[in-house]
Amino acid sequence: MRDATPEQTPETVHLADYAPVPVTVTHLDVSFQLDPKATRVSSRLTCKRQGPGEMVLNGEGLKTLSVTLDGVPLDADRHTLGDRTLTLHGAPDEFLLETVVEIAPADNKALSGLYMSNGMYCTQCEAEGFRRITWMLDRPDVMATYDVAIDSDLPVLLSNGNERAAGVWHDPWPKPTYLFALVAGDLVATSDSFTTMEGKDVALNVWVRPGDEDRTAYALDALKRSMAWDEEVYGRAYDLSVFNIVAVDDFNMGAMENKGLNVFNSRYVLASPETATDADYANIERIVAHEYFHNWTGNRITCRDWFQLCLKEGLTVFRDEQFSQDQRGYAVQRIGDVMNLRARQFREDAGPLAHPVRPESFVEINNFYTATVYEKGAEVIGMLRTLIGAEAWDQGIALYFERHDGEACTIEDWLAVFEEAAERDLTQFKLWYSQAGTPRVRVTEHFSDGLYRIDLAQSVPPTPGQPDKQPMVIPLAFGLLDREGNESRPTEVRELTTAGDSLTFDLAEKPVLSILRGFSAPVILEFDRPDADRLTLLAHDTDAFCRWEAGRVLAKDRLMRAISEDAEFDAGWLDAVATLAQDDNAEPAFRALALALPSEDDLAQSLHEAGIVPDPERIHLTRRAAQMAVAERLANALPDLRAANATPGAYSPAAEDAGKRALSAGLLKLQTMRDGGAAARRVYDTADNMTDRMAAFACLLDVGDPDVAAQFEADWSHDRLVMDKWFMAQVAHATPVDAVGVAERLTKRADFDPSNPNRFRAVIGGLTAGNPAGFHRADGSGYAFVTDWLLRLDPSNPQTAARMSTAFDSWRRYDADRQALVREQLDRMAAADPSRDLAEMVARMRAA
Repeated sequence: MRDATPEQTPETVHLADYAPVPVTVTHLDVSFQLDPKATRVSSRLTCKRQGPGEMVLNGEGLKTLSVTLDGVPLDADRHTLGDRTLTLHGAPDEFLLETVVEIAPADNKALSGLYMSNGMYCTQCEAEGFRRITWMLDRPDVMATYDVAIDSDLPVLLSNGNERAAGVWHDPWPKPTYLFALVAGDLVATSDSFTTMEGKDVALNVWVRPGDEDRTAYALDALKRSMAWDEEVYGRAYDLSVFNIVAVDDFNMGAMENKGLNVFNSRYVLASPETATDADYANIERIVAHEYFHNWTGNRITCRDWFQLCLKEGLTVFRDEQFSQDQRGYAVQRIGDVMNLRARQFREDAGPLAHPVRPESFVEINNFYTATVYEKGAEVIGMLRTLIGAEAWDQGIALYFERHDGEACTIEDWLAVFEEAAERDLTQFKLWYSQAGTPRVRVTEHFSDGLYRIDLAQSVPPTPGQPDKQPMVIPLAFGLLDREGNESRPTEVRELTTAGDSLTFDLAEKPVLSILRGFSAPVILEFDRPDADRLTLLAHDTDAFCRWEAGRVLAKDRLMRAISEDAEFDAGWLDAVATLAQDDNAEPAFRALALALPSEDDLAQSLHEAGIVPDPERIHLTRRAAQMAVAERLANALPDLRAANATPGAYSPAAEDAGKRALSAGLLKLQTMRDGGAAARRVYDTADNMTDRMAAFACLLDVGDPDVAAQFEADWSHDRLVMDKWFMAQVAHATPVDAVGVAERLTKRADFDPSNPNRFRAVIGGLTAGNPAGFHRADGSGYAFVTDWLLRLDPSNPQTAARMSTAFDSWRRYDADRQALVREQLDRMAAADPSRDLAEMVARMRAA
C-alpha cells in the first residue's frame, strides 16, 4: 500500500475502547444548495459539553469554506482542520458551531453520503456516510433533532420528519447521523393514508421516477400491512405525520430505514405480474416490513456504537421473519429462513470471515453488515424467546421499549430487561453474542429393556481469534414418534447448557426421535441414524422443519456417496421423493422445497467436513444426475402434477398461488431434463407473468436453446430490473466450462454498467453464487475474472467490492491447485493498493 499520513492509516477500532464524546450535539440545523458539482452545505450545530476533552468532528472529502463558533470565525489556534477530522480546542460548555462546506454529489460513485443517481440526489448515511456531507460527530450515540432546508429547482425535495414548507423539514425525534436522509428529483408518488391506533392520520407515499408508478401498489400495501401488524403484535404506533419511501436505481444495499424517509433499491419497490417474480414480491413485502419495523427497533431505540449493530438488525430481522410467517405461513417461511441461514451464515462461520454476533473489533464497519449480525442475530433472539417463553418475552420487549425509548443502547441493556421479566440469569446465554462459530450437537441413541436414552454432546469449533470456546445454552425442541409414525410424545424443549447431557424415557419400544423442531437453535446436528427413521420422519413428522430436514439429509447422503463412491441412487430414496411430490395433503410450497436438492456449495462444505476434497465439476455433474434420476422416477406423473398445480385466472402474489408456481417450476425443471425443453418452450411462449416466464427461461438456458436469450432481450431491453434477471440467469445457467466466457461477454455490453450495484451483482454474483462449478474452474479463469472486476470497482465503490470479495472465503476447502490459484488472486488484490474495505476482507481471507 502507498504511504499514508497517520490520519489516513486504517486503524482497528475496539469495543473495549468505547468512550462517550466529551461534547455532544443536541440539534442540527442544516441547509443545502444543491448542485451536481458544487453543493453547498451550511450547518449549525447546537453543542453541549458532557465531559472533559476536545471535540473531534468527522468529515471526508469536504471542501471547508468556513468554521465559526458562536458567530465568530475560529482562529488557527482554536481548531485543527485535517482531511478527516475537525478538532476544536478549548470549546465552552454550550455553544453554536457553524460550518460551510462544498461537496460534489455527481462525483460520488461510492454511493455513500450525498450522491446522484440518474439526475436524482440521494443519500445513504449508514454506517458512516454523513461525514461525506458535512462536519459532524458521525457516530450512533450522538442523537440530535434536525431542521433541514433544501434549495433546488427540482420538483420534489424530501428529508426526515414532517414538512413545514416546500423543501423545509423538521424531525422532532432525536436521531443519529446515520438515519439522516435527503432526496431531490423529478419524482411522482403513489399515495395512501393510514390511521394509527392512537388516531393519528399518516400520509403514505411511494416516490418513483415517472413511468414506474404503475408498479408501486404492492409496496404500498405491504407498508400498510406492516404498520397494522406492528401495532397488533408489538403495540408500536407510527410517530410522524408522513411516511415516505423512495425507489433509487443506484443503491448499495436493499433499503435504508432513515426516519420517516426510507430509501429503497428499486428492485425492492417496483413490481407488476409482468416484470416481477413471486420471489420479488415476497422480498418487497419483507424488506418494506423490515425497514418500517426499524422505526422502533433501530430508530427510536438505536445502537450505542457499531459493535451493537445486531441490537437493531438481528432484532428487526426477527420481527420481519415473524411478520412473513404470519403473512405467508409459518412452516414454509421458517424452512426458507433456515435455508438462507445455512447458505450464508453457516458458510461465514466455517471460514476466515467468522466473527461473533457482536464483534470485538473492526477496521471498516461496512464489512460487518453480515449474515452473522443479521440472520444469526435473529436466531439468537428467537432462542431467547424460546428459552423464557412467550409471556416473559412480551413483558421484556414492552419493558425494553418503555425503558430505552430515545436512547442508544447495548446488548447488556437488551438482556437486562429479559432477565428482569423472566427472573433469570442470562450470563451464559450472552455467549451467543461473543463466541463465533456454529455449535455442533452430537446426538446418540440407546434403547434397552424399556429405557430409551438420548446422549447429547456439544462443541463449538475454533474460529479466527477464538481457539477455545465455552459451552453454550442450546434449546433443543424435540418430540417422539412411534414406529408407525404417530406422535407419541409432543414437542417439549430441553436446554443443553454443558458439554454433555442425557435424557431418559421409559418406553415399550424404541421411538423415532424428531429433534431440533422448528430449528430451535442455529446449530449443526451430528446424528447417525437409520434411513428407516428418516423415512418415517419424512412421511409422518408433524413438525414441518424436521420433516423437510429428514428428506434433505437423505438426499445429501445419496449425493455425497455418489460423489465420493460412485454409488447409485437407490430406489427407496427415489420412491420417497416421488411419494412426497405427489402428496396432495402437503402444501405445494413445502413440496417444492422438498424436491429441491442440496446446493452445490452445501455439498462442497459437507464433503470438506467429511475429510473429502470437493471437486466442483463432479459435484455439479452428480447433482444433475440425481435430478435426472428423480425426473425418470416421476416421468409419468410430471404433466399431471404440473396441471394440478396450475394457477388459472388473474395473477396473485399470495402465498397459496406462489407455492403452486414454485412446485410447478420445480416439476418443469425435471420435465425439461427428459423432453429437451419442449414443455418449457410452451410455458415461455404463453406465460402471462414473470414467475412462469423466468422458470421456463432458466430451463431453456439449461438445455442450450439457441434463441431464447435474444427473444427475452428483445421483449425486455427497455426494463432495467428485468434485464438484471436476464444478465444473471445467463451466467448462472451456463455450463461450467462456458460460464466465465458468458460473463466476460456480458460485461462487454454497453448496458453493463458496473457503477450500478444491481447490474454488477447480476453478472459477478451470477458466476460466484449462481454457478459454483464455473467460478471454481480448474484453470482459475473464474478467480481471475472476478478479481479483475473487484479491482476495477474498488476505487469507486469499495463497499460493493468488499462484499463481493467474500466469494473467495471458502478457498481452503478445495484442492492444492485451486488454493494456489485463489492465493494468487488474493495476493494480487492485497498488492493493488485497495480500499480499506477490500483490504480488510482480503487480509482476513489470506490469514486463513
